[in-house]
Amino acid sequence: SRARLQALIKGGQVQVEGRPAAKAGQALPAGARVEVVVPPPAPSHLAPEEIPLDVRHEDAHLLVVNKPPGLVVHPGAGRRTGTLVAALLHHCRGQLSGVGGVERPGIVHRLDKDTSGLLLIAKTDPAHRRLSFDLKARRIHRAYLAIVRGVPERAQGRVDAPIARHPQRRTEMAVLESGRPAVTHWRVREAFARAALLEVTLETGRTHQVRVHLTHIGHPVLGDPVYGRGLNPKGSLEARRTEAALIPRQALHAFRLRFRHPATGEEMTIEAPPPEDFQRALEALRGSE
Repeated sequence: SRARLQALIKGGQVQVEGRPAAKAGQALPAGARVEVVVPPPAPSHLAPEEIPLDVRHEDAHLLVVNKPPGLVVHPGAGRRTGTLVAALLHHCRGQLSGVGGVERPGIVHRLDKDTSGLLLIAKTDPAHRRLSFDLKARRIHRAYLAIVRGVPERAQGRVDAPIARHPQRRTEMAVLESGRPAVTHWRVREAFARAALLEVTLETGRTHQVRVHLTHIGHPVLGDPVYGRGLNPKGSLEARRTEAALIPRQALHAFRLRFRHPATGEEMTIEAPPPEDFQRALEALRGSE
């Protein structure tokens, strides 16, 4: 991957005409000799864990998992165990692609910890490379269900707004002119008094894209602790607590994946209904009409 090559350059393992490359963006003259030394893979220290998985499709090349809310996809700062990766290592008995590195075996794309829904996992390196290429070429189609604050004035719309790291809050993303292109499509599935159920599809796959774009148009995802708080953020503390009780996390679920099988070329569409907490929130909103 590009990130892997950048790490090799920073580590001094890429030389141009016998000297370490200065940086990833170094210009090369015609005929320059470039040497890359790829070190052997670091051993994985991740342990398989017997964590239940909702597998929606599995074959020799890949599997599609319906991730529950609250499950972290891969190890990171402060979380080494209890991840989807640990569950996959147990379920697949170690037969996962190594393209993503030892910390992210098989992971083609990710979901936030508190976003539920479908994830595509590669078992083999060729499958992972093919799926990653298709993802970058926008040939893997992902659709989400989101409960948002307020009801949009239009029945459907398109958000075309670049996304970048927030200049002050580095764990957050924001709409910035200097950001990378990002396009999101949405349509209203169901409208309530002070909220709406949207179906959202992506042209691009930026970090937090759905959450950032829906906040950008004035309809943040219900329960989002970062980009929006409840149905009435200016209301009383009691009202906000009532709204938080509707759903204890961002009401976002990846319900459909459409992709071409990396080995057979078959067009595949896999769907998964929202989990119970999402369904309960919808029932509560319908009951308040």
